[in-house]
Amino acid sequence: MLDILQVILVSILPIAELRGGIPLAYGLGLSPAAAYIVAVAANIAIVPVIFFFLDYLHKHFMRIPPYRKLFNHFLERARRNAEAKLKRWGYFGLVLFVGIPLPITGAYTGTLAAWFFELERKKAMLAIALGVMMAGVIVSLVMITGTSAFQIFVK
Repeated sequence: MLDILQVILVSILPIAELRGGIPLAYGLGLSPAAAYIVAVAANIAIVPVIFFFLDYLHKHFMRIPPYRKLFNHFLERARRNAEAKLKRWGYFGLVLFVGIPLPITGAYTGTLAAWFFELERKKAMLAIALGVMMAGVIVSLVMITGTSAFQIFVK
């Protein structure tokens, strides 16, 4: 149970998300299916919380200069990285943006971009969830094939 809680915690962290949660789950001995389900579910579950924060609490935090500076920095990066995909591909672009597991992509940045560009909430949440599932598959495949490839050198 403690292993699953650790995976959930890492999977909801802004920097790690499921890109950290799935490898941690593998390291803790969870099966590939359990690793995927726990990390993806936790990463998707954080999306409504992020939207809630941005809609209701963010404006109060903007009064704090260090927060404002940091938020504006992340908002600009999210805007710059997501804008072309969103303009060209719409919601499918949001799926791709979240689903390709690169640095500065993921549920947090996708949610921030959806909020900034005022995308329809339900469609944005669905696109982000699909992107998280896609990223989970990619990270899982890398872990499975990487683990197998590594075992060749250990033997």
